[in-house]
Amino acid sequence: MTFDPASYQFTQTQGPAPIRASTVLPARRENIELQTEDGHTLVGELALPESGPVRATLITLHPLPTHGGFMDSHVYRKASYRLPALAGVAVLRFNTRGTASPRGTSTGTFEEGVGERHDVEAAVRFAVERGLPNRWLVGWSFGTELALMYGAVEPVAGQIEGAILLSPPLHRATDKHLQLWAESGKPLTVLVPEHDDFLQPAEAAERFRLVPQARVEGVAGAKHLWVGEKYAARVLNDIVAQVVPGHGGTGLPHEWDGPVATAGA
Repeated sequence: MTFDPASYQFTQTQGPAPIRASTVLPARRENIELQTEDGHTLVGELALPESGPVRATLITLHPLPTHGGFMDSHVYRKASYRLPALAGVAVLRFNTRGTASPRGTSTGTFEEGVGERHDVEAAVRFAVERGLPNRWLVGWSFGTELALMYGAVEPVAGQIEGAILLSPPLHRATDKHLQLWAESGKPLTVLVPEHDDFLQPAEAAERFRLVPQARVEGVAGAKHLWVGEKYAARVLNDIVAQVVPGHGGTGLPHEWDGPVATAGA
């Protein structure tokens, strides 16, 4: 059965309560479908601020589906739980072709990042057609490859502000793609775990020297999958700082005084 985000049961907190891994804050959430130009239907979810303007839009590209990556990979799930309420940020998550999650299964099969170009284009096109402003690609692991390969070329390049990369392996993405980003002039924020399995901070800084505007930041103690609330929260803080300049200044709140739900309850 397809998960329905309207099924969350919200209750009022008795004063400020800590935001935990499973805490879901209020938002307007809807299941969506994306149509690719090569005929596939991709399933996903859009989470919007419950009220007020959308200050930025995250178009998320998940880790490798053949190794457990999907739209519910934990950093993206937490982004959808928190950022609409805490920062006025819309979060678009979806399963690339052939990928399954509780939301459902996208048609097609995994294409090693080649056919997935159409998936990236479909997600960006959806955001544009919905009038979602200040659009940013956010890639994680395999998703960074998609962002690097397709984010700096049309039709995507003209429709996004820039990209944020989490744990880039730089396997499929090559120096040619980095050079295209350099030529685009678009912002590129690169968060690299200290203990990453594929590309660690020193090597990442060297590889991304091809992109003068890239900001490469090593994150002490973190690993490729950003396991632990400390590291997930760090990622979300950095994302918001990039896409909503001047927001807060001390990071996202750790408590919420208002209605909450619990994921999985």
